[in-house]
Amino acid sequence: MRKSILIVLSVFLALPAFSQVNFGLKAGVSTTNVKMDDVKTLTSGETEYLVNSIKAANYGFHAGAFVRFSMLGFYIQPELLFASRTDEYTVADAETPTEETIRKQQFNRLDLPIMLGAKLGPVRLNAGPAARLLINSPKDLITDPDFKAMYNDLTFGYQAGIGVDIVKKITIDLKYEGSLQKYQTKIENEAGTKFTLDDRPNAFLLSVGIMF
Repeated sequence: MRKSILIVLSVFLALPAFSQVNFGLKAGVSTTNVKMDDVKTLTSGETEYLVNSIKAANYGFHAGAFVRFSMLGFYIQPELLFASRTDEYTVADAETPTEETIRKQQFNRLDLPIMLGAKLGPVRLNAGPAARLLINSPKDLITDPDFKAMYNDLTFGYQAGIGVDIVKKITIDLKYEGSLQKYQTKIENEAGTKFTLDDRPNAFLLSVGIMF
């Protein structure tokens, strides 16, 4: 985390050196795949639950603003985005494993990616760190009152991708987003036992923006 903070501070200290500044708005969609081991068994008292992620891609959206500082074919682009995604899991009592229920958890967050890029003609290549701040309380995966879920409010990841600018006003970007930390960390039962769910969501993001 210290390294990420130092990178962010270094970027902002360098911004005054850039000669061209553009402000913009953007919005888009994302498709997310949740990485998780095979079925997890969560135990509380004498009850066992079987939890598994649904492997199909889930869709989300994002929208917000950005500032692009450009000079000599290179640029730095901090962004502030509201992003939302929904993960789906199946949950079943171990005694009746065929009676599964689908549980959905919606994650709303603020994303702060800082993209470092280069322009190659009309095409842009970029990559950079991304901080994520969870701003809602997702619905519990298991409704049993003996369980409680714990989440990381602030996590760090990265983004990398390719983009194109049209008539210097319209921007189109396709980026890959990865996580450096577990987003949903643990579920804890009444005995204090913590069960880790390996939930590192990786996503593809497609966005369209306009610059002023």
